[in-house]
Amino acid sequence: MEARNTLKLTLANLLGNPLRSFLTMLGLIIGIGSVVLIISVGAGAQVLILSQVNRVGSDLIAVLPGASDASGPPASVFGIQVKTLINDDIKALENNAQSLHLQAISGYASGLGKMTYENRVIEGGTYMGVSPSFPQVENITLVAGRFFTPEEDGGLARVAILGSGIVEELFQGDDPIGKTIKIKKESFKVIGYLEKRGSAGFSNQDDQVIIPLQTAQKIMLGWRHLSLIRAKLGDPVYLDSAMAGVKQVLNAQHKIDTADEEDFSVRSMAQAVDMLKSITDAFRYFLAAIAAISLLVGGIGMMNIMLVAITERIKEIGLRKAVGATNSSIQNQFLLETIIITLIGSTLGILGGAILSGLITVVVKALNYDWAFIVSPLSVIVALLVGLSIGLAFGYYPARRAAKLDPITALRYE
Repeated sequence: MEARNTLKLTLANLLGNPLRSFLTMLGLIIGIGSVVLIISVGAGAQVLILSQVNRVGSDLIAVLPGASDASGPPASVFGIQVKTLINDDIKALENNAQSLHLQAISGYASGLGKMTYENRVIEGGTYMGVSPSFPQVENITLVAGRFFTPEEDGGLARVAILGSGIVEELFQGDDPIGKTIKIKKESFKVIGYLEKRGSAGFSNQDDQVIIPLQTAQKIMLGWRHLSLIRAKLGDPVYLDSAMAGVKQVLNAQHKIDTADEEDFSVRSMAQAVDMLKSITDAFRYFLAAIAAISLLVGGIGMMNIMLVAITERIKEIGLRKAVGATNSSIQNQFLLETIIITLIGSTLGILGGAILSGLITVVVKALNYDWAFIVSPLSVIVALLVGLSIGLAFGYYPARRAAKLDPITALRYE
């Protein structure tokens, strides 16, 4: 009976002062909503990044210039130019391709430059020099035309294969085959263009122009080294042995005796995925921890409003004590108010965070990105438990203060 009466009084007070009740839970709504939103958006971003990396291919081995430890990327990943990989390294790997179970190998050398066709211009377009075996390594498909030959690569031919985005921007519906475009000051004949590929890794493959590797190195960039080497496995089951074999071949090529002297890094896409997952997980939890600070602010705000509410209801508390209410019943009433406010605020915060995350998902998907809407049950449960803990922690002091009021002093309060 006492519990039922306490509940009735609590609900009557909350419904009788809807604005005060809403302001009390507002901080929790914002805090809980922020945590759910950040966790959800972080999970969606992680799916996007990992899917783009996986799209490159799980059967690829990458050789990057510069040394690194097993858990970290080489310096070249951060834009530092390292010149330890050259074309002879590709030849060495090709000579051992059968024993290494490698199906195809391609070098890469990329740069930026102004691209023009007639009066249409792309400022800072990306061109990428690759080996003739690039289509086999990357599993690309030509919509029309052909890829360049080894003879064209060795002869420094000015030929180009365009990404679908470049075709749309420069040719706007015209057939690009046989046309001439300019990259920087050099003229290139278009001999083919690719189907739409989308983003992979951290670049949009549709906004690239592909040219012969040696043309890129000797004419466009003026260097001998490579940005990286990629090799496609004949069977992923040989991944570990192939990576060890690639290291052995390149160590011999570079005349390196110990692992400490290695000036290159061999990575598989599986390793890249694991590394990115650990980085994005840490980033997500860091952002969630920052958002959780708003929960503390919300809890302090709730405590202040509860203290104001006690001041407004001193006579009510005195009257209840005068007719026999105990300290514990007064305290329980205010704690119950806190629990109800916390539960409602946490629920609204979770719903708000989920709705905002859903809207972000719709917008990002409309931009043709592989974004996932993720609100895990675990994050909802954690948000509710944290909200309830915050509510009880900051609601106990006002409830205790209300319970300790002297009934005679409370009845005389003006």
